[in-house]
Amino acid sequence: MSSRLEIRSSPHIKGVSSVETIMKNVVWSLLPICAFYVFQYGISALATLVVVTASCLLADRLFARLGGQSGDIGDWSATITGLLLALTIPPGFPLWMGFVIGFVAIALGKALFGGLGRNVFNPALVGRAFGQAAFPTAIATYTPSFMPGRFTEFIPSSLAMPFMTPADTSAWIAAAKLDAWAGATPLAKWKFETVLAPAIDLLTSIGGNLAVGPAPILIVLCGLYLAARRFLDWRIPVATLIGAALTGYVVYLLNPARYPDPVFVLLSGGLVLGAVYMATDMATSPVTPRGVWVYGGLIGFLTVIIRYFSGLPEGVMYSILIANAATPLIERVTQPRPFGTASLGKRKGRAVYPLLPAEPVDVAGREKDKK
Repeated sequence: MSSRLEIRSSPHIKGVSSVETIMKNVVWSLLPICAFYVFQYGISALATLVVVTASCLLADRLFARLGGQSGDIGDWSATITGLLLALTIPPGFPLWMGFVIGFVAIALGKALFGGLGRNVFNPALVGRAFGQAAFPTAIATYTPSFMPGRFTEFIPSSLAMPFMTPADTSAWIAAAKLDAWAGATPLAKWKFETVLAPAIDLLTSIGGNLAVGPAPILIVLCGLYLAARRFLDWRIPVATLIGAALTGYVVYLLNPARYPDPVFVLLSGGLVLGAVYMATDMATSPVTPRGVWVYGGLIGFLTVIIRYFSGLPEGVMYSILIANAATPLIERVTQPRPFGTASLGKRKGRAVYPLLPAEPVDVAGREKDKK
């Protein structure tokens, strides 16, 4: 009986969770959020989710076959990119534009860096940033939620022909005789008209006809499922929300007549969605214990600064992309010190290096060499 010795590289002890398992659970957790989004905006939102996700899957398959990236559509990563990207754009966004930004999200955000796990930036936000630059008017045009007839007719701008100007939805909104909130996001309403939406409406996304995304409370519940399964580092969204709340509170104290309270900061815009599902991307976030807190705090801080002091009403996208770029530096600065070593630095003018075991001195050999 012959024995066989197999020599393999580490790790030798592997967990039961695979990439496919983690990604599949993320998709499952996104399904209630997508369902609520369709409930808010009807068939236009459903078509946006389908088209953008299909575009991401097509691009992922194409680049995998061309050899430009690792992985395939079976790992569910492109599905996550498509769903998240669709949730960050207006429900009335022209479908052909949605197809374009979905393709670009995979091409520039994933395939360009070599595929799954090698990307530097969150692919969904890369696609969103491209859409912000290429289609600035369309991506800033929102429609009210819970419109009558949303399950029987498309938002007029959704079916715009490629390279044609999307249909104007103002007359369509006016015909529904909605309230003053119609067609404006809460952040834009505050930014340009200094009008604040009620906190309960922001939390649940079911009050009035606010032009909002999925309910923050629903996103948090779905995020808790991932955290309980250990598919999400809970410290990152917590640090992000704490950073945004503290920054918003400081600015609010300086001028409460001009700036909103921290509750509005947390519940408005895409902060909760970004904190739970985009900032926690394993490939683009730090892995060091202290680094995740610095990373999340930086996102929260930058989000408030961009919202308050730039021309844009929202800042989550740019904040996460900037933090993605800073991840290598954050990991380097917050690298834990190995046990039994001293920190790198200078003390009393001399460099201090890690303590290494002393080399044995072969005295007899040296004496022999001398002779």
